[in-house]
Amino acid sequence: MAKKIKKKKKVKPSTAIVREVLQKVEDLVPAGDPLQNAKEISQVLKNKAKRKIVESALLRYFQKEELKPYQAELIKLQVHLEKTGQKMIILFDGRDASGKGGTIRRITRYMNERHYRVVALGKPTETQKTELHMKRYIEQLPHAGEIVLFDRSWYNRAMVEPVMGFCTQKQYEQFLKRVLDYERSFVEDGKTYLLKLYFSVSKEEQKRRFERRKNDPLRQWKLSEVDLQAQELWDEFTEKKYRMLEKTHAPDSPWYVIRSDDKHRARLETIKLILNTVDYEGRDYSLDISPDPEIVIPGDKELEIMREQQRRYGKFIF
Repeated sequence: MAKKIKKKKKVKPSTAIVREVLQKVEDLVPAGDPLQNAKEISQVLKNKAKRKIVESALLRYFQKEELKPYQAELIKLQVHLEKTGQKMIILFDGRDASGKGGTIRRITRYMNERHYRVVALGKPTETQKTELHMKRYIEQLPHAGEIVLFDRSWYNRAMVEPVMGFCTQKQYEQFLKRVLDYERSFVEDGKTYLLKLYFSVSKEEQKRRFERRKNDPLRQWKLSEVDLQAQELWDEFTEKKYRMLEKTHAPDSPWYVIRSDDKHRARLETIKLILNTVDYEGRDYSLDISPDPEIVIPGDKELEIMREQQRRYGKFIF
């Protein structure tokens, strides 16, 4: 007698996953008449895109969940800095569309807003142009118990400004010569941590992200004059990146290069790197906070890689 085949029980997705799926569907349907939207949503769920929608939503959900234990550790770090009166400066530099802003948002997502600041300075005023380049950044440095995250920093003078002609060659050379002395003065109190991050995106991925910005009305505001020229000036920016690392990576003020084609991995590994910088109280030692060496590259190692590229291909690639 043939055995009866037991039907597998259907596992209901969690409420959180359902919310993610619904959000993904809502993203595909324009705002407007609720009844019309309901019909359009129904059609979306019936078509062949259903599996892709669910897979995408599930991926986003699990990526968020993977970050949460590390984001909880960031809160502990923040509390430790507040208790001990220590300070932290984190620089987020790199090419346009390399994922700096998105990473900053994940880092600060659950932090106490009273004890951190995100600083994204615009173009200097006419008065500021006559002052010391570092002055307006120094004015934004953290006080005791605070973390300041610079979304682009004083290193604009080493990358964007010389490439775009926003500073003179003399100003550029003087900056490279003096910047390490400034940074040493920032941390000489023994209570300030300085972490310098350079986000490195490939030329192909940068182009893809720019195209998305052009075609998405919610992202078009991100496109700037520099963005529109970034692809054409790729080699010039790469040359400036190499010289910046060569002149401003030091044992007491190191750079870390973050490979950011995979946004989620870049965000996770950046958080791990931050957690590794401070020996804070209450650390969860069951959590692996060792940065992935394929994503987080010390500045001196990146220089070796770039020199090998130049030797082998006759030019820098990253």
